[in-house]
Amino acid sequence: MKVEDAIVAEKTVVNRRDFLKAGGAGLVVLFWVGPLKAFQQPYTEAPPSIPTDFNAFLQIKPDNTITCFVGRVELGQGPKTALAQLVAEELDVPFDAIDMVMVDTDVCPWDMGTFGSLSIRVLGPILRGASAEARAVLLKMAADQFGAPVARLQVSDGVITDPTQGKRVTYGTLVQGKRIEKHLGKTPLKTVSAFKVMGKSPQRKDAIEKVTGKAQFAGDVTVPGMVYARILRSPAHGAKLKSADTSAAEKMPGAQVLKDGDLIAVIHERPDLADKALGLIKAEYDRPQTGLDDKTIFDHLVRNAQPPKVIAESGTVESADKTANSIENTYVQSYCSHAAIETHSALAQIQGNKVTVWAATQIPFRLRDLVAQTLGFPKANVRVIASYVGGAFGGKTNPQNCLEAVRLAKLVGKPVQLVYRRDEDFFNERFRPAAVVKIRSALTNGQITSWDYTVYAAGDGGAATFYDIPNQRTTAVPVSAIAWQKQDTAGGLHPFNVGPWRMPGTLTNTFARESQMDLLATKAGVDPVEFRLQHLSDKRMRRVLEAATKQFGWKPAKPPTGKGVGVACGTTYKTYVATVAQVALDKSTGKVRVEHVVTAVDAGVIVNPDGTRQQVEGCITMGIGSALSEEVGFSNGEMHTRNFDSYEIPRFSTMPTMEVVLIDNPDLAPDAIAEPPVITVPAAIANAVSDAIGTRLFQLPMTPPRILQALKQS
Repeated sequence: MKVEDAIVAEKTVVNRRDFLKAGGAGLVVLFWVGPLKAFQQPYTEAPPSIPTDFNAFLQIKPDNTITCFVGRVELGQGPKTALAQLVAEELDVPFDAIDMVMVDTDVCPWDMGTFGSLSIRVLGPILRGASAEARAVLLKMAADQFGAPVARLQVSDGVITDPTQGKRVTYGTLVQGKRIEKHLGKTPLKTVSAFKVMGKSPQRKDAIEKVTGKAQFAGDVTVPGMVYARILRSPAHGAKLKSADTSAAEKMPGAQVLKDGDLIAVIHERPDLADKALGLIKAEYDRPQTGLDDKTIFDHLVRNAQPPKVIAESGTVESADKTANSIENTYVQSYCSHAAIETHSALAQIQGNKVTVWAATQIPFRLRDLVAQTLGFPKANVRVIASYVGGAFGGKTNPQNCLEAVRLAKLVGKPVQLVYRRDEDFFNERFRPAAVVKIRSALTNGQITSWDYTVYAAGDGGAATFYDIPNQRTTAVPVSAIAWQKQDTAGGLHPFNVGPWRMPGTLTNTFARESQMDLLATKAGVDPVEFRLQHLSDKRMRRVLEAATKQFGWKPAKPPTGKGVGVACGTTYKTYVATVAQVALDKSTGKVRVEHVVTAVDAGVIVNPDGTRQQVEGCITMGIGSALSEEVGFSNGEMHTRNFDSYEIPRFSTMPTMEVVLIDNPDLAPDAIAEPPVITVPAAIANAVSDAIGTRLFQLPMTPPRILQALKQS
């Protein structure tokens, strides 16, 4: 995204004027970057509430500190630190001089939301452009004040000097009390060789707050007079309420029952007593009999899917199949929960005609608009604050609990805090969609000559292969915007809500493609790494594959070796990833332990090496859960998986040795890192398990019962 226009001004948008006055005089830089067509959220129900122009603001204060306002949420992935590094680099100020203000819709510029690994790869260039432009404006101001040419001036740590005259001025002193309006046009960004802050690993901006417990999440916020809410929930998706006897709850001291259409809730000044009052309600439901469960869902997805559409094609698949040895397989993946440590949480406070919502959300501005619609308030009267969120992974694009909280706050006339119980969080999830992939491929003289690939229900992310295959066709069932947002229990494809889960489609497609590649390597009698290299002309993919296998110490051998090692490659956005995994397997129990994982990543310029490694390690951890244990059990709309006793995520005691190889690629701009490393982990583990037992599992997760069943059939 290029900065097409720049206006340097002290005046700002309406909602921020009072805030800036309170903050003191300073330079504010407003950037117009044109329509954001590339930013449109694929599952957005409505266009943004403001014109699709991105406004990034910087305020330089008299004390020479800089406040950066962004509409991004700190989900634990480190944007509060990395974005500050970008600003500090281009402004030539110390990293510690940057104060980040994140997600307060009254003072931060509109943003489409925190998802899709957009913070560095999309917002990053905008912030860098804003900061570079601000620096150029400040240099011009200093040159005018000194009576010196701009080219002669030097800037370091927010201080501009003229070495010839011996004059110096700080940014803060230069702009204090002045109103500046200036248009300078496009300003060059720094080259990698000039970086002083980018490429380093300073202490995280949120580190002290989080390790000392001072960081406030939505569930930590309290306001005077607030009450706690608990909501009556149906026992199954699609169940209809027949009757509800609330008389006992209404008699409980201090409890109040609230009803608003289909919403029945109890409130109390104490959360435990709100829980107790909820337990007194006697409700009856008509339950659906869909015949769908976690075993029959896959046939349902294929049988009821819309016709697949071809998204990539070359050569002639049908004719190639007739002359070669073919392998045809079906791969499936179960529904999966986000299982963030922080459940969906919100506090809603209505004061007169204004409302403030403290929310665990990834979509604060979209939430602001939905709250306004729910209450019938103007958008300008709704404020959403989401400073810290305790994990999301795509799950907190669901605003349900926040809208429930504001409805209850309006009914009771008091601030209402609504924090989901763990079972509520699981029940109301937008699960990663279950999916089916069918692949028919063929070999001739050890080379893949045909590749026919179809994916159902997960979308086309990562479906088209990057391997060199002369005859190939990729088809995918379209995933519409409605499919990510709404359920249709009366015949819809999925029996409950589904949504994004840290690259759901790409992870599914990578698992299927890389499993099939290993099967073809076995049929050809070739080492899996060598087999991939024989079909790879993409230099970046070859580089990450070679880097990962070198770091691991891969020794070529014909599969299966019985050692339990596997490899997988993948790409998403413009990031390339390769992973090698080593597993140990107990054939008597079917339990797998991942012992060693190496992941190599090429994501262009690395802004923060330590933060990047942490993100890769987090993706490895999440990928292990997806590969081995994370699965949602259900039948007829009833969720059998409601807590961590039945939904197993990786634990510290099960973590493998993890190594991260960051590829040095200074020629490319920083790209996505929060999601791409997860896509190859389940595939690499699946290939390692196959290598260990000599047979293939075609479903994720590879639970002990499924492994034991595979051993029996081998």
